[in-house]
Amino acid sequence: MQNQGMIRSHQGGFNFVYRIIDISIIFFFLNLSTQCYGVAYGSLYTTAGLIASIVFILSAESLGVYRSWRASTAMRMLTTVAGAWALAAVIFLVVVFFTKISDSLSRIVVGSWIVASYVGLASWRMALRWLLRSMRSKGYNTRTAAIVGLNESALKMRSQIQSKPDLGIRFEGFFDDRDTKRLHEDHPDEVLMGSIRELIARTKKGEFDLIFIALPLKAQKRIADILERCGDTTASVHLIPDFFTYNLLHARMGSVGSVQTLSVYETPISGFNDVLKRCFDIAFSSVILMLIALPMLFIAAAVKFTSPGPVIFKQARYGLDGKRIFVWKFRSMSTMDNGDKVVQAKKGDARITKVGAFIRKTSLDELPQFINVLQGRMSVVGPRPHAVAHNEEYRKLIPYYMLRHKVKPGITGWAQINGFRGETDTLDKMEGRIDCDLEYIRNWSILMDVKIVILTVFKGFFGSHVH
Repeated sequence: MQNQGMIRSHQGGFNFVYRIIDISIIFFFLNLSTQCYGVAYGSLYTTAGLIASIVFILSAESLGVYRSWRASTAMRMLTTVAGAWALAAVIFLVVVFFTKISDSLSRIVVGSWIVASYVGLASWRMALRWLLRSMRSKGYNTRTAAIVGLNESALKMRSQIQSKPDLGIRFEGFFDDRDTKRLHEDHPDEVLMGSIRELIARTKKGEFDLIFIALPLKAQKRIADILERCGDTTASVHLIPDFFTYNLLHARMGSVGSVQTLSVYETPISGFNDVLKRCFDIAFSSVILMLIALPMLFIAAAVKFTSPGPVIFKQARYGLDGKRIFVWKFRSMSTMDNGDKVVQAKKGDARITKVGAFIRKTSLDELPQFINVLQGRMSVVGPRPHAVAHNEEYRKLIPYYMLRHKVKPGITGWAQINGFRGETDTLDKMEGRIDCDLEYIRNWSILMDVKIVILTVFKGFFGSHVH
């Protein structure tokens, strides 16, 4: 007998089929490419196909290729698939290069295969998307839904259902047992279809396929009673939790033994994602350090010979999980505050040296942090690390402030390209930065990191910078 009360993360029944189709497409175009160019398809090409297929499946899992795309745009779906396949192709090329089997593979075959495979992977998904949309527009593959409760969460759920016809869900109405006058005081324009008893009776007749319960979790007894009554129907029942609705940080299901848990604050960068991000950090920072080695030497000389003091300023900051790390920067000030009280630099600050003003404005003072990235203390992309004194100050003023330390701090980040860069002389500015940091953690993907790096070149390095 299965353990009662276990909650399982939803996985579509077709996910396994999707993977089989993807692998079949990869091997089909590999075989087709060899035939088009008259190359014998042997065990070496089979091995190549296996390597690419395995890496693609892992990358696709990490980037969320196999999640439901009903509520997302086609462009986002195609971009995500492209990212997963591009990563698979790069890793495949690196593997065949270092194993010295690249000379045994036809370059024209491999190139054609990589391009054609993406076209195939994207095309079948677009065809399936078009087919499902066509079916739903004709009333097929749709499900009827009712919402228990009439509150903000319920209204937002209705809005999402009605604004996204691709979901294939038809909203029918709200049901609630609470006093009608009280409900109409809060939502005078809304109408209830009936009571919970009426909902259950109609669901038993097959009128509803989905029931969303939008009640506050403090109403545990009511929810438990409704769930028990819904257990006498065949409808799929979903809870819309109202606790920390906008502050869940990469929530996911887990378990400790046979006890199911819901993680409220969790990092998205674990397991394969952690390896993926670390590989990106090492590869990117290594290339950058090779390119900037000579400029860094000139900057170091300019700092050394224009003002007394060390070239590198090592400031204590909080890193991953709030552990203290030392972040490297070219010294740009005549003083080096690193204690319990740190005064943020301001425009025209007398402590900033002439060379320091230039390297701060162009963010050249941050270049030594690529060494921190290689050390594993920082990442290329992530929330900017604040001085320890500022951390201790703002964690008392801003809710969820310390959640930004669920990932490694970065040289650049989502906040920086969205205008929250430099001096945070007001609480509103710091709150805006923290909101961006938490948004980054919730929505992290390797493609998002690449996007931030690209935007930093155009928006980040040459803006206002005094912090």
